[in-house]
Amino acid sequence: MKKNRRSVEQIIRILREADTGVGVEEVCRRHNVSAQSYYRGKAKYGGMDLKEAQRLKDLEKENGELKKMLADQMLKARALEIALEKNI
Repeated sequence: MKKNRRSVEQIIRILREADTGVGVEEVCRRHNVSAQSYYRGKAKYGGMDLKEAQRLKDLEKENGELKKMLADQMLKARALEIALEKNI
């Protein structure tokens, strides 16, 4: 997965700058950001403050870890089922 070039703080700062009345094209040009990246950031972080964005990032990380743990447990359970079938 490609790492973002900008931090969450920078993305929120760019979004707030566009909210002040400066045109989106001007803000994108000033910060060397494509319009697609701007709107992707707006969809994800629009209306959030910095604390909410950090909490979202923490929850996404925790969710990923829980998904990995669930996949491992399901794999172990399946392996046990296969082993029990062979023993019978």
